[in-house]
Amino acid sequence: MNKIIFNYLLVNFLKNFFTVFLIIYFFGIILNLFEEVEFFKNIDVSFLMPLILTCIYIPSMLIKISPFIIFISSMWFMKTIRNNKDLLTLKVFGYSNLKIFFILAFTSFFLGWFMLFVLNPITSSMAKYYEKTKSTYSRDIDHLVTFNKNGLWIKENLISSQRIINAQKPVGADLVKITIFNMDNKSSLISKITAEKANIETNNWKLNDVTIFKPNKGILIREKKENLIIYSNYNYEKINSLFKNFDTMSFIDIFFNSKKLINEGYNKFFINQSFHTMLTLPFFCFLMTAIASIFTLNTLKKSDNFRYTFLGLITCVFVFYFKDLSLALGQTNRLPLTLSIWTPVIALSFFTFIGVLQINEK
Repeated sequence: MNKIIFNYLLVNFLKNFFTVFLIIYFFGIILNLFEEVEFFKNIDVSFLMPLILTCIYIPSMLIKISPFIIFISSMWFMKTIRNNKDLLTLKVFGYSNLKIFFILAFTSFFLGWFMLFVLNPITSSMAKYYEKTKSTYSRDIDHLVTFNKNGLWIKENLISSQRIINAQKPVGADLVKITIFNMDNKSSLISKITAEKANIETNNWKLNDVTIFKPNKGILIREKKENLIIYSNYNYEKINSLFKNFDTMSFIDIFFNSKKLINEGYNKFFINQSFHTMLTLPFFCFLMTAIASIFTLNTLKKSDNFRYTFLGLITCVFVFYFKDLSLALGQTNRLPLTLSIWTPVIALSFFTFIGVLQINEK
């Protein structure tokens, strides 16, 4: 009998979760499809292109909000078994509120790890395809920045010329071993500049140990300079911001290759932020189920569904802004970054611990 009851709780809870997941997925497709259609409206592509891109973009967003999806599905499931008297039947067979809570909460906890290790690598690959495809069709490709095995590459279209910049790697606000090709609009070489280091903290780049090559009647004339200042549309902050989107990196990539990514030039601060943010996912899933249990398992009476729906929305908004506020404190160095990411988990743990003890007494 215990096995049958356990299977009943597990199967029906997972059904609710996947139902809510699919509802939000299709709702997300509808909302994002308008944005993709707007993007492609002046580009000669079939209607399937924005639809496909929408379908592969939404899953990575759903992974981020999965704790809130689990909260909604937990509220729905526990409210259902309470209103149809299944909760009373479960108690007759010896299932206390605490036992029901632990079954559902640990199911949510393991769902969080499943999403990190199984779904997240898939959604990150989909996000890579999405970004690559959108950049291919983007009409604003005057300026491009990318990392590959040959270092950092930047393409800039200036007023009457274009520039291609290659650097071995970024080191803080500096670029190391930098080469700059200045070309006219017909892609003919105007000059080639090499420098050992360039400080890009502002748009006026400061190059050190500079060598300038200029073609003159088929011969490259070389000129040495100790320092040189050039203007660029990019600076350290702008380049850094382009690589803050870690949707294209899976939890496994960051966990096993964080040192490699940092050596390749990715910002250590944002690597750590992404890693710890994703690591909190299973714990948030557990805690959101705990909060849903506190709201719904404190009584056997049927209650007004609107009241619990309203409480659920308020809770989701509160947790969302609490996470953002705490993260902002870490990003502005008012709190250590790791502590700022884990503070909401710690705070909610204290709250849910007291709440779960109370529902166990019901």
